[in-house]
Amino acid sequence: MKIISIINQKGGVGKTTTVINLASALSQQGKKILVIDLDPQGNATTGLGLSNVEQSNQTIYGILNGTMSISNVIKKTKFQNLDLITSNVDLSGLEVETAGDNDRAFILKSKLTAYLNDSSALYDYILIDCPPSLSLLTVMALVSSNSLLVPLQTEFFALEGLTQLMKTIERIKVNLNPELEIQGILLTMYDRRNKLSSQVEQEARDYFKDKVYQTVIPRNVRLSEAPSHGMPVLIYDKSCPGSKSYYSFTDEFINQENKIGSAA
Repeated sequence: MKIISIINQKGGVGKTTTVINLASALSQQGKKILVIDLDPQGNATTGLGLSNVEQSNQTIYGILNGTMSISNVIKKTKFQNLDLITSNVDLSGLEVETAGDNDRAFILKSKLTAYLNDSSALYDYILIDCPPSLSLLTVMALVSSNSLLVPLQTEFFALEGLTQLMKTIERIKVNLNPELEIQGILLTMYDRRNKLSSQVEQEARDYFKDKVYQTVIPRNVRLSEAPSHGMPVLIYDKSCPGSKSYYSFTDEFINQENKIGSAA
């Protein structure tokens, strides 16, 4: 069982799209997946067909404020092997509410550890959709995770933001979670007609070497339409370029996991 945070402090880079479609592709291969929506906007929640306006205690907020246990808030989605802990806007108050708690960075980790120790629910992967900021919620996710996956849009300021993110990750490794690894960097919103996309790709590959996945995710209308129908693009239109690239990325992800497993 592996816990992976999908993280980038910039908004609109394809984080939630990546969470939803990686979860969907893995679940179609028979893997049991739990998605934790840790973003107060609740986009992963609506993107998987559930509501982000229900009572707050039945969400990740209820777990983090101590009123609920994880086993009580996990919801089934309409997709096989794919469960979800939903989020809503109440989560945005958590930082202020936990201001006096010195161990607040470890709240999610302790809840997950307790759940996984007690539980018969065996997941192959827990994927955490982080908010678009380097806030307490993101730190909680990184403290809880074995690794992280960074969607990186192939646009001008992308790499600048990434260096800031890397500094945060290093600090968390030193102080809070020495086991944390970078699983990989996924290039998103790639436009083959745009010279800038290939320049950003080249810079990312030069700098991060084999941490950058070979698959790139193109700009694709169907990718942006699918969440409004409450489903992954892999189910909404499995033959569109966006779906094909997410299937290809998932194959690469699984091969990488198999290599890590055999090396261990």
